[in-house]
Amino acid sequence: MKLISLLGATGSIGQQTLDVILQHPNEFKLVAMSVGKNIDLARKMIKEHCPEMVATQEKSGYDTLKLEFPNIKFTYGEDGLTEVATYDKAEVLVNAVLGSVGLYPTLQAIESKKTIAIANKETLVTAGHLVMEAAQRNKVALLPVDSEHSAIFQALQGEKSKNIERLILTASGGSFRDKTRKELEQVTVKEALNHPNWSMGAKITIDSATMMNKGLEVIEAHWLFSMPYDKISVLLHKESIIHSMIEFHDSSIMAQLGTPDMRVPIQYALTYPDRLSLKTSKRLNLAEIATLHFKEMDFERFRCLAFAYEAGKKGGTLPSVLNAANEVAVAGFLEGKIKFLEIEDLIEKALLAHDNISNPSLTTIQEIDKETRQFVHSLL
Repeated sequence: MKLISLLGATGSIGQQTLDVILQHPNEFKLVAMSVGKNIDLARKMIKEHCPEMVATQEKSGYDTLKLEFPNIKFTYGEDGLTEVATYDKAEVLVNAVLGSVGLYPTLQAIESKKTIAIANKETLVTAGHLVMEAAQRNKVALLPVDSEHSAIFQALQGEKSKNIERLILTASGGSFRDKTRKELEQVTVKEALNHPNWSMGAKITIDSATMMNKGLEVIEAHWLFSMPYDKISVLLHKESIIHSMIEFHDSSIMAQLGTPDMRVPIQYALTYPDRLSLKTSKRLNLAEIATLHFKEMDFERFRCLAFAYEAGKKGGTLPSVLNAANEVAVAGFLEGKIKFLEIEDLIEKALLAHDNISNPSLTTIQEIDKETRQFVHSLL
């Protein structure tokens, strides 16, 4: 039985991770988790999984739950995230928390020799050089949970990295993939949150619509697979059936296919190198689907993807600026403070205003993250 700690249990990926654990009670046991502001959901999870440690986002949640569950160790805040990530009994950390807040706990978990199942994009985007160095030094496995990176990881099994010609990340195009930029000027938050293929949290759904999500995944792929940016392509694929592909030097292409269900890559990260049945996942029927569509990516239409490539190639602190500016801008859109296309404008202004710092330390990354958020908030 693998003992699991989970950051971000009340989020979309966190809930689906717990569903996988429930389906395999003889294989997995949740021993520690962090939760957000949804205390009612957290209470339900505690009753179902009986973890030994729980970290809440706010002290009010800590005070409430501690009284209700006296036999469980509770903690809260950012220190609580690190306590869960490094919980001594856990063998695997699933990092499903949203935002750059997941970086420090992940680095500490790596130093504690935990296997990392990573769904938190910001950890690799903002500090990929630090995370990969720490993982290599501690001989810790980083197992991808994102469907695209899991697809590449699966397609690589039995293959040699030196034979890769390029990685091909597929993108659904998000809620507005068929709209022109003119039509995007008046789109609403409700429309943006209506993703055609995936059920995800609000922030990642907006990122999918702007294509920033794919941009962050490009930067992730660069670090996870040691691949230069000019060998990472993005292909528009509306059905989200092919989750990503690898093209080899001999022109062969390996693809991983499946119905859009995040529990599949989550479970693969937990079971690797083995596989388990996932009875609740819908089987892929290609005859039923009949046709798959593909289209070249338009970088002028999806400017956030172009920003991500540029920031990734230049490296340094620019990816941190990209991520922090995006988080604040997306929150501003969700709160009705700005229009959809202004997300791009704010990110561009933050990138242009920044003096890049190469090979930044963790402290520098954290300072740049804070400064960028303050700068974008001032524009809001």
